[in-house]
Amino acid sequence: MKQTIFITGASSGIGLATAQYFVEQGWNVVATMRQPYKQTALKNSDQLLLLKLDVAEPATFPEIIDTAIARFGKIDVLLNNAGYGQHGLFEATTTEQIRRQFDVNLFGTMDITKALLPHFRQQRSGSIITITSGVGRVTVPLVSVYAASKFALEGFCESLSFELAAQHIKVKIIEPGSINTNFEQTTKANFAVDDTLTDYSEYLKQMDEIFKSIYSGGSASPRDVAAAVFAAATDGSDQLRYVVGEDLQPLLDIRNGGTDEQYMNVLRSTFSPSGNH
Repeated sequence: MKQTIFITGASSGIGLATAQYFVEQGWNVVATMRQPYKQTALKNSDQLLLLKLDVAEPATFPEIIDTAIARFGKIDVLLNNAGYGQHGLFEATTTEQIRRQFDVNLFGTMDITKALLPHFRQQRSGSIITITSGVGRVTVPLVSVYAASKFALEGFCESLSFELAAQHIKVKIIEPGSINTNFEQTTKANFAVDDTLTDYSEYLKQMDEIFKSIYSGGSASPRDVAAAVFAAATDGSDQLRYVVGEDLQPLLDIRNGGTDEQYMNVLRSTFSPSGNH
Protein backbone atom coordinates (compact mmCIF):
# COMPACT_ATOMS: atom_id res chain seq x y z
CA MET A 1 0.00 0.00 0.00
CA LYS A 2 1.28 3.47 -0.89
CA GLN A 3 2.15 5.76 1.96
CA THR A 4 -0.02 8.81 2.62
CA ILE A 5 0.86 12.28 3.85
CA PHE A 6 -1.75 14.71 5.26
CA ILE A 7 -0.70 18.35 4.75
CA THR A 8 -2.19 21.48 6.30
CA GLY A 9 -1.80 24.83 4.55
CA ALA A 10 -1.19 23.26 1.14
CA SER A 11 -2.53 26.11 -1.01
CA SER A 12 0.81 27.83 -1.64
CA GLY A 13 4.47 28.10 -0.70
CA ILE A 14 5.97 25.25 1.30
CA GLY A 15 2.70 23.32 1.60
CA LEU A 16 2.05 23.38 -2.14
CA ALA A 17 5.65 22.46 -2.99
CA THR A 18 5.54 19.57 -0.53
CA ALA A 19 2.28 18.23 -1.96
CA GLN A 20 3.77 18.30 -5.46
CA TYR A 21 7.04 16.73 -4.28
CA PHE A 22 5.36 13.80 -2.52
CA VAL A 23 3.11 13.10 -5.51
CA GLU A 24 6.25 12.93 -7.66
CA GLN A 25 7.70 10.42 -5.20
CA GLY A 26 4.65 8.19 -5.61
CA TRP A 27 2.92 8.97 -2.32
CA ASN A 28 -0.75 9.57 -1.73
CA VAL A 29 -1.30 13.18 -0.68
CA VAL A 30 -4.16 14.74 1.27
CA ALA A 31 -3.71 18.46 0.59
CA THR A 32 -5.84 20.57 2.91
CA MET A 33 -6.46 24.30 2.80
CA ARG A 34 -9.11 26.84 3.68
CA GLN A 35 -10.25 27.46 0.07
CA PRO A 36 -9.55 24.41 -2.11
CA TYR A 37 -11.90 25.68 -4.81
CA LYS A 38 -9.36 28.44 -5.55
CA GLN A 39 -6.51 25.96 -6.03
CA THR A 40 -5.25 25.73 -9.61
CA ALA A 41 -1.77 24.20 -9.14
CA LEU A 42 -3.17 20.99 -7.62
CA LYS A 43 -5.89 18.79 -9.08
CA ASN A 44 -7.68 15.80 -7.58
CA SER A 45 -6.31 12.52 -8.91
CA ASP A 46 -5.82 8.91 -7.88
CA GLN A 47 -2.91 10.09 -5.71
CA LEU A 48 -4.15 13.48 -4.60
CA LEU A 49 -7.16 14.50 -2.51
CA LEU A 50 -7.95 18.17 -1.88
CA LEU A 51 -9.98 18.90 1.24
CA LYS A 52 -11.20 22.05 2.97
CA LEU A 53 -9.65 22.53 6.41
CA ASP A 54 -9.12 25.54 8.64
CA VAL A 55 -6.81 24.72 11.55
CA ALA A 56 -8.74 27.22 13.68
CA GLU A 57 -11.90 25.05 13.39
CA PRO A 58 -11.08 21.80 15.27
CA ALA A 59 -14.70 20.63 15.36
CA THR A 60 -14.39 19.83 11.64
CA PHE A 61 -11.27 17.66 11.98
CA PRO A 62 -12.78 14.20 12.69
CA GLU A 63 -14.90 14.20 9.53
CA ILE A 64 -12.00 15.44 7.40
CA ILE A 65 -9.64 12.79 8.78
CA ASP A 66 -12.26 10.07 8.26
CA THR A 67 -12.67 11.19 4.64
CA ALA A 68 -8.92 10.97 4.07
CA ILE A 69 -8.65 7.51 5.63
CA ALA A 70 -11.67 6.27 3.68
CA ARG A 71 -9.96 7.38 0.47
CA PHE A 72 -6.44 6.06 1.05
CA GLY A 73 -6.84 3.49 3.83
CA LYS A 74 -4.47 5.14 6.29
CA ILE A 75 -2.37 8.22 7.03
CA ASP A 76 1.35 7.75 7.60
CA VAL A 77 2.59 11.32 7.99
CA LEU A 78 1.04 14.54 9.25
CA LEU A 79 2.71 17.72 8.01
CA ASN A 80 1.80 20.71 10.17
CA ASN A 81 2.47 23.56 7.78
CA ALA A 82 -0.46 25.97 8.13
CA GLY A 83 0.66 29.26 9.61
CA TYR A 84 1.43 32.90 8.98
CA GLY A 85 3.62 35.65 10.42
CA GLN A 86 2.21 38.42 12.61
CA HIS A 87 5.06 40.92 12.44
CA GLY A 88 5.53 44.49 13.56
CA LEU A 89 5.99 46.47 16.74
CA PHE A 90 4.76 44.59 19.77
CA GLU A 91 3.31 47.79 21.22
CA ALA A 92 1.27 48.27 18.05
CA THR A 93 -0.01 44.68 17.97
CA THR A 94 -3.56 44.21 19.24
CA THR A 95 -4.65 41.48 21.62
CA GLU A 96 -6.84 40.10 18.85
CA GLN A 97 -3.85 39.86 16.49
CA ILE A 98 -1.81 38.08 19.16
CA ARG A 99 -4.54 35.56 19.89
CA ARG A 100 -5.14 34.89 16.20
CA GLN A 101 -1.41 34.22 15.71
CA PHE A 102 -1.42 31.60 18.45
CA ASP A 103 -4.77 30.15 17.36
CA VAL A 104 -3.34 29.34 13.93
CA ASN A 105 0.37 28.71 14.50
CA LEU A 106 0.24 26.91 17.85
CA PHE A 107 -3.24 25.83 18.91
CA GLY A 108 -4.26 24.80 15.40
CA THR A 109 -1.16 22.61 15.16
CA MET A 110 -1.87 21.09 18.57
CA ASP A 111 -5.50 20.41 17.68
CA ILE A 112 -4.88 18.65 14.35
CA THR A 113 -2.03 16.67 15.91
CA LYS A 114 -4.27 15.51 18.75
CA ALA A 115 -7.01 14.61 16.26
CA LEU A 116 -4.68 12.28 14.34
CA LEU A 117 -3.00 10.62 17.33
CA PRO A 118 -5.68 7.92 17.83
CA HIS A 119 -5.15 6.78 14.22
CA PHE A 120 -1.38 6.70 14.62
CA ARG A 121 -1.62 4.84 17.94
CA GLN A 122 -4.00 2.29 16.46
CA GLN A 123 -1.63 1.48 13.61
CA ARG A 124 1.42 1.69 15.92
CA SER A 125 3.22 3.98 13.50
CA GLY A 126 3.20 7.49 12.10
CA SER A 127 5.25 10.65 11.80
CA ILE A 128 4.32 14.16 12.88
CA ILE A 129 6.40 16.73 11.01
CA THR A 130 6.00 20.40 11.88
CA ILE A 131 7.28 23.43 9.99
CA THR A 132 8.56 25.89 12.55
CA SER A 133 11.00 28.66 11.62
CA GLY A 134 14.51 29.86 12.21
CA VAL A 135 12.99 32.45 14.55
CA GLY A 136 11.79 29.57 16.70
CA ARG A 137 15.39 29.37 17.94
CA VAL A 138 17.13 32.53 16.69
CA THR A 139 14.89 35.55 16.89
CA VAL A 140 15.12 39.08 15.48
CA PRO A 141 13.30 42.39 16.06
CA LEU A 142 9.72 43.04 14.97
CA VAL A 143 8.66 39.38 15.15
CA SER A 144 8.00 39.07 18.88
CA VAL A 145 4.53 37.55 18.53
CA TYR A 146 5.42 35.31 15.58
CA ALA A 147 8.63 34.17 17.28
CA ALA A 148 6.75 33.44 20.50
CA SER A 149 4.38 31.14 18.58
CA LYS A 150 7.32 29.35 16.93
CA PHE A 151 9.34 29.05 20.16
CA ALA A 152 6.22 27.46 21.66
CA LEU A 153 5.95 25.06 18.72
CA GLU A 154 9.58 24.02 19.17
CA GLY A 155 8.99 23.23 22.84
CA PHE A 156 5.75 21.40 22.10
CA CYS A 157 7.32 19.19 19.44
CA GLU A 158 10.45 18.42 21.45
CA SER A 159 8.43 17.34 24.48
CA LEU A 160 5.99 15.39 22.33
CA SER A 161 8.84 13.46 20.73
CA PHE A 162 9.58 11.84 24.09
CA GLU A 163 5.91 11.13 24.88
CA LEU A 164 5.19 9.40 21.59
CA ALA A 165 8.37 7.35 21.16
CA ALA A 166 6.88 4.41 23.06
CA GLN A 167 3.89 4.54 20.69
CA HIS A 168 6.24 4.17 17.69
CA ILE A 169 5.27 7.66 16.51
CA LYS A 170 8.09 9.92 15.33
CA VAL A 171 8.08 13.69 15.81
CA LYS A 172 10.18 15.89 13.51
CA ILE A 173 10.80 19.63 13.18
CA ILE A 174 11.67 21.44 9.94
CA GLU A 175 13.38 24.80 10.57
CA PRO A 176 13.53 27.00 7.45
CA GLY A 177 15.62 30.14 7.33
CA SER A 178 14.65 32.79 4.76
CA ILE A 179 12.66 31.12 1.99
CA ASN A 180 11.55 32.28 -1.46
CA THR A 181 7.76 32.25 -0.98
CA ASN A 182 4.95 34.78 -0.87
CA PHE A 183 5.23 34.52 2.93
CA GLU A 184 6.91 37.93 3.08
CA GLN A 185 4.05 39.50 1.12
CA THR A 186 1.60 37.91 3.53
CA THR A 187 3.69 39.21 6.41
CA LYS A 188 3.49 42.78 5.10
CA ALA A 189 -0.28 42.44 5.18
CA ASN A 190 0.03 41.38 8.83
CA PHE A 191 2.50 44.05 9.97
CA ALA A 192 1.28 45.89 13.06
CA VAL A 193 1.71 49.64 12.80
CA ASP A 194 0.59 52.63 14.83
CA ASP A 195 1.41 56.04 13.38
CA THR A 196 1.16 57.62 16.84
CA LEU A 197 4.20 55.64 18.05
CA THR A 198 6.68 58.09 16.55
CA ASP A 199 9.45 57.12 18.98
CA TYR A 200 10.00 54.01 16.85
CA SER A 201 10.09 55.78 13.46
CA GLU A 202 13.86 55.95 12.98
CA TYR A 203 14.40 52.41 14.24
CA LEU A 204 11.74 51.08 11.86
CA LYS A 205 13.51 52.76 8.93
CA GLN A 206 16.82 51.18 9.94
CA MET A 207 15.27 47.74 10.35
CA ASP A 208 13.47 48.02 7.01
CA GLU A 209 16.82 48.37 5.24
CA ILE A 210 18.34 45.49 7.19
CA PHE A 211 15.44 43.15 6.49
CA LYS A 212 15.44 44.02 2.79
CA SER A 213 19.00 42.74 2.59
CA ILE A 214 18.21 39.66 4.69
CA TYR A 215 15.15 38.66 2.67
CA SER A 216 16.44 39.59 -0.78
CA GLY A 217 15.91 36.29 -2.56
CA GLY A 218 16.03 34.01 0.44
CA SER A 219 18.55 31.25 0.95
CA ALA A 220 16.33 28.33 -0.04
CA SER A 221 13.23 27.50 -2.05
CA PRO A 222 9.95 25.86 -1.02
CA ARG A 223 11.12 22.79 -2.91
CA ASP A 224 14.23 22.66 -0.72
CA VAL A 225 11.95 22.55 2.30
CA ALA A 226 9.80 19.88 0.64
CA ALA A 227 12.92 17.76 0.13
CA ALA A 228 13.75 18.14 3.83
CA VAL A 229 10.21 17.06 4.74
CA PHE A 230 10.61 13.99 2.53
CA ALA A 231 13.93 13.16 4.18
CA ALA A 232 12.36 13.51 7.62
CA ALA A 233 9.47 11.26 6.56
CA THR A 234 11.62 8.51 5.07
CA ASP A 235 15.09 8.43 6.67
CA GLY A 236 13.96 6.19 9.54
CA SER A 237 16.08 8.15 12.02
CA ASP A 238 15.25 9.70 15.37
CA GLN A 239 16.65 13.07 14.24
CA LEU A 240 14.42 15.80 15.65
CA ARG A 241 15.44 18.97 13.80
CA TYR A 242 16.16 19.55 10.10
CA VAL A 243 17.58 22.97 9.24
CA VAL A 244 16.91 24.36 5.75
CA GLY A 245 18.80 27.36 4.40
CA GLU A 246 22.41 28.45 4.58
CA ASP A 247 21.59 31.68 6.43
CA LEU A 248 20.28 29.98 9.56
CA GLN A 249 22.97 27.43 10.41
CA PRO A 250 25.76 29.94 11.24
CA LEU A 251 23.52 31.64 13.80
CA LEU A 252 22.54 28.30 15.29
CA ASP A 253 26.22 27.39 15.53
CA ILE A 254 26.90 30.59 17.47
CA ARG A 255 23.92 30.01 19.74
CA ASN A 256 24.86 26.39 20.41
CA GLY A 257 28.64 26.73 20.48
CA GLY A 258 29.27 29.88 22.49
CA THR A 259 27.94 31.68 25.50
CA ASP A 260 24.57 33.37 25.49
CA GLU A 261 26.26 36.77 25.68
CA GLN A 262 28.45 36.01 22.65
CA TYR A 263 25.33 35.08 20.70
CA MET A 264 23.48 38.21 21.82
CA ASN A 265 26.44 40.43 20.90
CA VAL A 266 26.40 39.07 17.34
CA LEU A 267 22.71 39.86 16.96
CA ARG A 268 23.02 43.25 18.68
CA SER A 269 25.71 44.23 16.18
CA THR A 270 23.11 43.84 13.44
CA PHE A 271 19.83 44.81 15.05
CA SER A 272 20.61 47.43 17.68
CA PRO A 273 19.82 51.03 16.70
CA SER A 274 22.65 52.94 15.06
CA GLY A 275 24.96 54.35 17.70
CA ASN A 276 23.84 51.83 20.35
CA HIS A 277 25.86 48.75 19.35
